[in-house]
Amino acid sequence: MEGRHFLKNSIITASGAVFIPSFFYAEKGKTFNNLTAIIDATAKGEHFAHFWSKCVGAGRANEGLRASWLEQMKISKDLCGFEFCRFHGLFHEDMCVYKEVGGKPIYNWQYIDDLFDRMLAIGVKPFVELGFMPKDLASTPAQQFWWKGYVSPPKDHAKWADLITHFVKHCILRYGLDEVKGWYFEVWNEPDLHGFWDGTKSQYFELYKTSVNAIKAIDKGLRVGGPSTSNFVPDERFDGEVEDKTKHKTLTVNDINTLDWHGVWIKDFIAYCAKENLPVDFISCHPYPTDWALDPETKKGAGRVRKVDATKEDLLWLKNVVANSPYPKAEIHCTEWSSSPSPRDATHDSLQAATFVIKANVDSIGLVDSLSYWTFTDVFEEKGAGDTVFHGGFGLINYQGIVKPTFHAYRMLNALGDEILHKEEGIIITRHWKTKKITALLFHYPSERKDVVDGNVNEVLNMGTPRKFSLNIKGLKPSATVSIETLDRNHGFAYPKWKEMGSPEPPTREQTKQLKDAAFATLMEKVKVDTNGVFNWERTLQPWDCVLIEG
Repeated sequence: MEGRHFLKNSIITASGAVFIPSFFYAEKGKTFNNLTAIIDATAKGEHFAHFWSKCVGAGRANEGLRASWLEQMKISKDLCGFEFCRFHGLFHEDMCVYKEVGGKPIYNWQYIDDLFDRMLAIGVKPFVELGFMPKDLASTPAQQFWWKGYVSPPKDHAKWADLITHFVKHCILRYGLDEVKGWYFEVWNEPDLHGFWDGTKSQYFELYKTSVNAIKAIDKGLRVGGPSTSNFVPDERFDGEVEDKTKHKTLTVNDINTLDWHGVWIKDFIAYCAKENLPVDFISCHPYPTDWALDPETKKGAGRVRKVDATKEDLLWLKNVVANSPYPKAEIHCTEWSSSPSPRDATHDSLQAATFVIKANVDSIGLVDSLSYWTFTDVFEEKGAGDTVFHGGFGLINYQGIVKPTFHAYRMLNALGDEILHKEEGIIITRHWKTKKITALLFHYPSERKDVVDGNVNEVLNMGTPRKFSLNIKGLKPSATVSIETLDRNHGFAYPKWKEMGSPEPPTREQTKQLKDAAFATLMEKVKVDTNGVFNWERTLQPWDCVLIEG
């Protein structure tokens, strides 16, 4: 869906607020499924990991050499806490890594060094995706994206092994073994999709074997994994060597949520590695909650989103498969994930995407080691540059540096503590182990919305019934100050302000500054704990509102 259609029917007030007609809500004073949480701040908590901050995605390596990309990475690191970044195209021609002269390889690491140096200076490590194929090593002319990344198997596996060996040894020489042992090396990207791998399943498995053996020969402590396959499916389309599009089931049923979904190539990959006695340090895949494998040219896949709990169910399936495999200690890294895998989905720019991000991550605590949002920035060019300021790009931040509601979602998740005191639908209350500070995150994903949010942004934003939240937290420091931050239609959401300006393309420097300010203008409030150390708070949240409470 093109960004220019985003919220086209919403009513924008003079102040830039989105006015939602009253008939979309329940009668005045009525709510449903009210939530009351009574918590002791000194009670025993359950430790948990911030898997949402482990990794974030970006488009391709060469984009990381731009000033705007690096600026946006720094703010994402500083406020959202991301530890790793993953991207395509590390060995693409625009990185000038590999060429052959007289049949002999020549390596050039200057651009990779430049990129990795700057990332590490910011505090972000590379989650290394090994790909795509250098032109002089490609066995077929197959390419992907406008920047024409080669996606074939290598014409010579020995030369591929040499490339990987020289690359990893160079990284160790430059950054030290201890540093590089803290990275991840993922073999390729979505090899189950023909557009990303002009080969077969068996050929990918051979690539993994070549790659993992080359890396482990350097040091067994280096971490390698795969198969980095695409979103889950409910049929046998990927059971053979290549995708069989005649076996798609999702267009044969009225409700795709009645089907049983499973990961692609995961079991086959594990079985192959066990048979070949290959190391597997982590399993990776991309559990987008849609059926994107449908032919995009016919648009048959439009709107084929899954139920809102699809991510949690997929991760439960994945955790169970790994736990019962020959590699039960393998980490699980979902190296791409979002509400959809479309770089032109208006939902990515909207408020409801933020609420979905929070809900899906909170629901999935304890199931994976990372769920990497695709991507942190709209400095992203798979289909070329975005054609509008808000074009539905993947990024948490748009090209002009204007943060989206999803950015706030990750910032709020990052603010949580590391011990859970209470969790149920719509709320998580945490404590920071070291400081004993209490942080709560409330979010209203309305029960009327059964599926993942999608491109019908007007319909979705304007649906649902308000919900009343009541908190009673005792055991706090008497008279302490509590901060309350709200992300909603009128606060921290820059799109209405842009519409009020007349949707300038592009905005002037002054307009861009105003939009940046509006994007960060969440509602901030301060309240006091009472003299007995009790915090009482009550509010009715509109659908899609998100509230962070810190005290």
